[in-house]
Amino acid sequence: MTTTASKAARTARTAPSPLFSPGRAWTNWGRVEHAHPALIARPTTIDQVVAVVRTARERGLTVKAVGAGHSFTAIAATDGILVDLAGLDGLLAVDERLRRVTLGAGTNLHQLPALLAPFGLALENMGDIDRQTVAGATSTGTHGTGANFRGLAAQITGAVLVTADGSVLHVDGARNAELLPAVRLGLGALGIVVELTIQCVPAFLLHAVEHPEGFDEVLDDFSVRARESDHFEFYWWPHTDRVMTKRNARLPGEAPRHPVSPFGNFVEERVMSNGALALMCRVGHLAPALTPRINRLATRVYGDREYTDHSHEVFTAPRNVRFREMEYAIPLRAVPEAVRAVRTLIEAKNWRISFPVEVRVAASDDNWLSTAQGRASGYIAVHRYVSDDHLPYFREVEAIMRSFEGRPHWGKIHFQDAASLAPRYEHFSDFVAARDRLDPERLFANPYLERVLGA
Repeated sequence: MTTTASKAARTARTAPSPLFSPGRAWTNWGRVEHAHPALIARPTTIDQVVAVVRTARERGLTVKAVGAGHSFTAIAATDGILVDLAGLDGLLAVDERLRRVTLGAGTNLHQLPALLAPFGLALENMGDIDRQTVAGATSTGTHGTGANFRGLAAQITGAVLVTADGSVLHVDGARNAELLPAVRLGLGALGIVVELTIQCVPAFLLHAVEHPEGFDEVLDDFSVRARESDHFEFYWWPHTDRVMTKRNARLPGEAPRHPVSPFGNFVEERVMSNGALALMCRVGHLAPALTPRINRLATRVYGDREYTDHSHEVFTAPRNVRFREMEYAIPLRAVPEAVRAVRTLIEAKNWRISFPVEVRVAASDDNWLSTAQGRASGYIAVHRYVSDDHLPYFREVEAIMRSFEGRPHWGKIHFQDAASLAPRYEHFSDFVAARDRLDPERLFANPYLERVLGA
């Protein structure tokens, strides 16, 4: 019997067409997951994606699409055919009346401001990193913050994907609408997404206030702060009693801008948020005992500022320091207790944690595998510097989050499987049924999906 590995080796020696190139080692941004695909395909048309899928079937290989590699899990890893969607990017259509845009799946989020500006449009909400592709971000459940705003996948009104039999499937309000709650956040398990139609909003500004405050002061009235701000989040530096709060208020696009000066932005984003953080993490890695003092210093020197700018300029920021991340969604009301439990854990274990804990919020939505499905949610994210051992910290924090009915971010490190995840999602079995319908032979499977969805 021919093994997958031997098939992969044979395929690598006999690339079937110029569309393919021999595989090479792949790793994700966080440097925690690695793969050795037999072939790499770089399609630039939907027909070429169809050809890739058919080739995979003929050769008995699995096939996985990859975006920017910003997921911390092995969700895109494969030893079969790795499909780089960078060639399927850009703005494909605009419905100015409905404020909807159709994008190639490989379009990076950082491309969108320039693409949408001529039409006076913007995304309703964004996360703080914009390196991901639009398909990668939505397929893993990327979200921003804001008690009245949903994750990015909830803004999808239509999708086009190539399914396991080589068919091109259109999913929207008029065609195959029953699949939309699955396809919008599909984990790459249902097919290769090639186009997405996104509901946009009129371009707007954000008035941002960033200010350090007391740990208990913020947690004691967390729910009020989350409700009263359009977009609220905070960062807590372990080993300190201070948090950095961020409050953003939405303003009309024609409101006066008061952006941070170029020099001030350079100092805050490049020197402090990246350069100084990198130095702090390296020192903390080499001399962990210094971490509490370094973190206390950080709470005194990190930003305390107020400004108004285009939404994407406020939502996003450069992230050049490599790290590993785990993030859990829990019921919004449970956030203060859960954050305090994380603080107690760190103190009890006498760990030295150099990266801050990030706390955000989101409105409920109806995507079947959304971490905010059916409930207003708070998000608690923990990080470790890329050179530090993240496993003990993440495993213990996960235990805390599971005690609060936590759902892990699909693109960030976690240790759960289908048996433990299924009870957390009302529509888990519906999603599996959609997978059985669209990929019965598991052409798009990999070990990660087998773990979280079942074989």
